[in-house]
Amino acid sequence: MTRVALVPGCLALLPEHASLDDPVDELRSACLAAVAWLGEDVRVIAGAQGARVAASLLAEVGTAPVTSGEAAYLIVGNGSARRTEKAPGHLDPRAAEFDEALGRSLEKPDPDALRALDLGLAGELWADVGPIVEAADLLSRVATVAVDYDDDPYGVRYWVARWE
Repeated sequence: MTRVALVPGCLALLPEHASLDDPVDELRSACLAAVAWLGEDVRVIAGAQGARVAASLLAEVGTAPVTSGEAAYLIVGNGSARRTEKAPGHLDPRAAEFDEALGRSLEKPDPDALRALDLGLAGELWADVGPIVEAADLLSRVATVAVDYDDDPYGVRYWVARWE
């Protein structure tokens, strides 16, 4: 049975952004637990920033990404970064509705809805959904879903989810 996990490409998860007071402690804990749950052979589906975050999380749990053979999958992506006035992309009223639809498609999961996401709108909302859309087919035969984190700290929508 294939395991798939989703974590956000949040730069605050990288060691070079660490501080004495971890601003994303709960998110970090959920990400590390999800990555550890994947096991040792993990294939990463991510953009450039997400790949950096994935490599860091995998190293922290003592795993390296693989490129061939049987593997679990680590998807790195997130919802809108325009959910509040103080968000990196400032407030866009379309962000909440976009993220609600994305969240429902992740929780169900609904590969057709994920493939149908409006990538143009996602770009305008600063949502990193390309890897999620790319991996949608992996979620077509899911038996169990666990959403370990669902929040929007700093105006950016993050999920940590696991499918098997």
